[in-house]
Amino acid sequence: MNPNQMRQLQKLQQEMQKAQEDIQNATAEGTAAGGAVTVAISGDFRVSKVTLKPEVVDPADVEMLEDLLVVALADAHKKIEEFAAKRMSAATGGMRIPGM
Repeated sequence: MNPNQMRQLQKLQQEMQKAQEDIQNATAEGTAAGGAVTVAISGDFRVSKVTLKPEVVDPADVEMLEDLLVVALADAHKKIEEFAAKRMSAATGGMRIPGM
């Protein structure tokens, strides 16, 4: 590997490390029922907040609330995955990295 290639590889590694840090520090919100249920997750998929509007808390219909939580979590998960894919693509200049 010539010195220019080595510098390019080092720069790519630095960009990827920065991208991974950005992803870890990112937060995405997922919603369900028009925002009646909101879930925030971090880039490492940790749930940091759940917000429920009173109208979705019906003791007679717990199953509906469970379903809305699943939808909101899936929405947040999808958003953080999309952010991660875009951020890694930007870091690698669109180059496909196996496993990413």
